[in-house]
Parts: sequence; C-alpha cells; structure tokens
Amino acid sequence: MSVHINPGQTAETEQLSVQDARARCAAIRHMARAWSETLDEDGRDEAVMAFVLEAMQVFEEAPDADTGHHGDLPQPEAQLAWSAGLAAAALPLLEALHWLTSLYSGLLPGETRSRLGAFYTPPALAARLLDQAEEAGLDWATARILDPAAGGSAFLVDAALRMRAALPDCAPEFALAQLATRLKGIELDPQAARIGQRAVEIVLADLAKAAHRPVPSIVVQGDSLTAKPRADYDLVVGNPPYGRITLSPELRRRFARSLYGHANLYGIFTDIALRWTKAGGLIAFLTPTSVLSGQYFSALRGLIARHAPPAAIDFVHARRGVFEDVQQETMLAVYRKGRRSRRAQIHYIHVDSATETRIVRNGMVTLPQKPEGPWLAPRQAEHSALIARAEALSDRLGDLGYRVSTGPLVWNRYKPQLKDRPSKAARPLIWSEAVCTDGLFRFRAEKKNHSPYFALKPGDDWMLVTQAAVLVQRTTAKEQRRRIIAAELPGAFVAEHGGVVVENHLNMILPVGKPKVPPAVLAALLNSAIVDQLFRCISGSVAVSAFELEALPLPAPAALAPLAKLVGTGADREALDQACAALYGMTA
Repeated sequence: MSVHINPGQTAETEQLSVQDARARCAAIRHMARAWSETLDEDGRDEAVMAFVLEAMQVFEEAPDADTGHHGDLPQPEAQLAWSAGLAAAALPLLEALHWLTSLYSGLLPGETRSRLGAFYTPPALAARLLDQAEEAGLDWATARILDPAAGGSAFLVDAALRMRAALPDCAPEFALAQLATRLKGIELDPQAARIGQRAVEIVLADLAKAAHRPVPSIVVQGDSLTAKPRADYDLVVGNPPYGRITLSPELRRRFARSLYGHANLYGIFTDIALRWTKAGGLIAFLTPTSVLSGQYFSALRGLIARHAPPAAIDFVHARRGVFEDVQQETMLAVYRKGRRSRRAQIHYIHVDSATETRIVRNGMVTLPQKPEGPWLAPRQAEHSALIARAEALSDRLGDLGYRVSTGPLVWNRYKPQLKDRPSKAARPLIWSEAVCTDGLFRFRAEKKNHSPYFALKPGDDWMLVTQAAVLVQRTTAKEQRRRIIAAELPGAFVAEHGGVVVENHLNMILPVGKPKVPPAVLAALLNSAIVDQLFRCISGSVAVSAFELEALPLPAPAALAPLAKLVGTGADREALDQACAALYGMTA
C-alpha cells in the first residue's frame, strides 16, 4: 500500500492525493487497532496503540486518535483494513512491525521518499545481516550497536530481541538498562524517528511492564552527517539512504577521503560507519552493489580496503518485491575494522518472501592490488573459476589500443537538427537500437522521436565520428540475456557518409592510433557469453559504464589471433563463444 505524490501535480490532483493519504492513514488506524485487540495483556497492546497515535499525528489525524470512530473510510474499505489488521496480528512480531512501519514510508510523497531514502528493510534481509554479524563473532551479551539511519527500526527491533535473549537470567530493569546503554539509532526524519522508537517499545513492552518503567529512548532524531562520532561501537548496522547529495564545503572536506566526483548518501554513510566503529568492530550494511565497481566509489573502495576489508558479502537475487523503486542490485556486506585479509566469503540470497530467504555459497572474492578499481565478485558459484582465470590477465581495452567514450549527442537539446532525410550537412544519427542483440549493426531509427539524420552546424564537428568503432548499449538489466550488447560500427559505413553522430545511450569504443585488434574482433569478444558473465561479476547496476568496460580483464592481443580468424571466416555465434571461453581457460 503506497501513495506517490508528484511534485508537479495540479492543486486538484494534489487535494485528491491528500484525501487518499488520509484515507490510507485511516486504514493504518484500523489495521493497528485490530492488531492490538488480539494481543495478550502484556503491555504490548498499549504500545501498539501508542504507535497508532504516533502514526496519526504524523499524518495530522490526531483529532480522531482517541475515539472509536472509524474515520472517513467507507464500510467495505474499513472492514478490509480491519481484516488486514487481524491478518497482521497472526504474523510473527517483526513481520507485523515491518508491515506497519513501512506503511509510513509508503505514504510519503515520492520526492520526499527519494530525498530521505526511505526504503525500509524487509525482516528477512535485516535478520540475515544480523546473522552475518553474529557469524563474524559479534557477542549480543556485550556488544554496543548503532544504526545511523534507523528508519523504521528493522535492525534495532531485531537486535533488541537478540540482545535481550543473550541476557536470559537478569532482572527486567537491568535488561532495559543494558539496552539503553548499548543500543542506539539515529534518524533524520523526526516522524520516522518517533515511529521507529514506538516499534522498539512494542517489542520490549512486556519487559517494560515487568520492570515497572518505560522503554528507554533508543531511537533519537538527528543528522548522522553532522554528528560527532565516537569510535566505540562493536557493530554499526543498517540500510543507509541512497542517492546523490550536495554537500556543504565543510562536509565535503570532512568526507574528502571517500569522495570521487559527486557524493552519494550510502557512500557517505559507509565513511561515517568507519568513524563510529571501534578497532576490531564490524560494519554491516545493506547497499547497492555499485560500491564494488562504480567510478564514483573508487576512493571509498580504497578507504574500505585499507581500513575495513569485507569479511562477507551476500548478493540479493531478487530486486522486485524487495525494494520496488530501487533499480540497482543489492548486497549485504560485513566489514571488519582493522582486518588485514583481502578475501571475503560470497553468498547469493534468493528472497522468497519478506521473511524467507535461501542462501547459496558462491566462493570467495579477493580484493585487487589496486582496490580503487572494480572488484570482481562471483554472482554464481561457477564464476569463481572464471574470476581466478581473469585475474591472471593483465590486459585491458587500453592495451588493445582503445578508449571508451559516451556518445556525444544528447538529442533533446538539439531537436531542430534532427532530420528525416540526408542532406549535405546531415549525417547518419546512430541510436541505441542500431546495436542489435545479435551483435550486428543495423542503421535504423524506428522508435518514437528518433530521426535517422542529424544536421551539423558550424562548431558541431566535435560530435562527428570519422572512424570505425565498437558501439555498446549503455543501459541493460541483469534480467536480460546479455548485459553487454555490442556491434562494430563498420569503417565502410562511416566513410560512405563522411562520418556519423552517435547518441548518448551508446558507449563508443574508439581506436587510439592503430589498434592492435580490429573492431570486428573486439565486438565479437565483447558479445561472447564468457565476457558477459565476467561483466556481471563487476556491474550491479543497469548502467554499462565506460569505467567498468575499461576495467574488464581481456586476453592479450596475440592470444586473439584464433578469434580473429574465426571472425574473418564468418563463424557462427556458437563457434565464437567457444573460442572466447577458451581464451579464459573455460568451456562455453
């Protein structure tokens, strides 16, 4: 259940959205009240109702909070919401809490949700990340734990239960005092902080009742970016917010050691975690996998490798149904501050539901000698052998005589120059659809707003490509059969038209001087199944970036002679795949 309010809405549609949000907030009230009525008399029913009051105050529903009135919902919807609350009551406690707390983030306007990075963690992934920390040696009976971006408190409520279970024979008041001292969450959004605190109070309500004192303040409102860190936590855990952020000059200087280009929130939070964690302590974060390969995280990778190398990384198999609005592959990683080993255990997590996962062991990853570059990590068990062979190869695109550049034309900035017919000034305009999935180049412009020619004006010569090249689609998803979709831009076609213009949804792999390998051979190599699998061990986002292409381990030019012969004789894809696999010591 979610509401997305677009910033550009008209007043009329905005009013409808507000009404919808209020109706859905009424649904939260019904669900939570139905849930609370099923609870035993252990103090938890009161804690749930406190949560309800908090939620309604957040959405300006407080005037109706202390009455039995069912709000603005029509009877069928009210009954459905009540039934949903009864269903939530039948769920395990952590899952039911996730159900309710995630409704808060779902009710946020889309822009606000993205700005705050409010994508709450499913219980299964929170539990797995805490399991990883436990496997790395965390002692729940003594550990001090911090979540610097607490959100709905998914990690804190689970951690609170584990810490409590590790103190089975102590008095309730002592257990509460221990939690107050050793468990802390910081949350920027004050409403989310209050709801997160209420969630902790729900799981500890029976303990508070037995101790005759309230649950201590665990979740506080604050800004982790500006907080003064104390390096005394055994575990810094969480699902930090994602997205670019513009830092003040002061913060830019503070986090300079981990920045390259623009700042991303989850990279900043990883740096923050290093500052809060004591020597020998753990950092356990759920983040996009782009930290392993993206150019903007190169400085952060170097920082991690030096100060807290990973001990374990789990790749999350499901993107849909986990974080619906996040377009990147996700991972759970545990880092140990002061660790010297450069090898980490890899697992693959298959998410079957919000509470169920299956874990497959995928081998090990070894950090490269230059950790600022992309890290190769197996996404499948068979990738470990491929990575071992690839790490022995020292050549890259630059060694083969090529460089990568993005297609220069951002077409919607030059709409008047798009033409349907050739002319003296017009050159062929190469769109991404010209690079076909079968590895062939076909000059075409068939999609909406795509014109086949571009009229150059004086000063536009920088857009003109005048030599043969290899073109690669810049955006592909891991669900596609191929992540790398490449084709040779034939020199004959370029010469026939006096040059071409390439649109910026394509990467251009351009010769530097006289290349050591012909473009057709390079295209065949990049289109092979084995290189596609190797690329998947690098890239976790939908982008096929120049940085990652230039980092691909490739066979030496001399080793490519048999492949060149096959390309020259017009061999089929199966034969080419077999030859390329052999170059990596593998079989197709």
